Amino acid sequence: SDLYLILDPSVSPTRSLNDALRKAAQAGVKIVQYRNKSASMKDAYAEALPLRKLAEELGVLFIVNDRCDLALAVDADGVHLGQGDLPLDLARKVMGPDKLIGISTHNPEQVRAASAGKPDYLGFGPIFKPGSKQDHDPVVGIDGLRQIRALTSLPVFAIGGIQLAQVGNVMKAGADGIAVISAVLNAPDVTKAVTDLIAQMKRSTEPTAG
Repeated sequence: SDLYLILDPSVSPTRSLNDALRKAAQAGVKIVQYRNKSASMKDAYAEALPLRKLAEELGVLFIVNDRCDLALAVDADGVHLGQGDLPLDLARKVMGPDKLIGISTHNPEQVRAASAGKPDYLGFGPIFKPGSKQDHDPVVGIDGLRQIRALTSLPVFAIGGIQLAQVGNVMKAGADGIAVISAVLNAPDVTKAVTDLIAQMKRSTEPTAG
């Protein structure tokens, strides 16, 4: 089970993403995604490139949100596609066979359709009301996650407003990992936030005695 951190400058404009990445990686995050929906390609590239290099140094997978061209430009490990982005087969053609591709899904139909194309993983949510988005898809809840678990054998990262207290329930409902944004980027202490989240994930996936 992995904690997946989304680095989005709009969520915490005053926090250095490089600093957040370094602290998060040292505390155990293994996969990060760079997400910037408002920047020009040029600005996004200037911001993503040092993050990509740092992720490589720290041994962390680096995924780019939405943009295959940006992912290739910084030689990211993969791309994460929303429902409005390039279809999976085309993205695979653009990215090549060795890059990771994840897909955001919000309901059973999307989970089925995405799984059929065999991406590397799915994002599913929003489980709760996101801390980072105003125009989000309808909240699916823990029950929504439980329902789609049976529909796919792919790794599923639960996303959307997940705070520390909810981690156990989300993992028990079948998530393979948890994607967070504001729970880490808006935390007073990134290291502590990541350490606590990972500890809680481990605790909820350990087999109970008895």
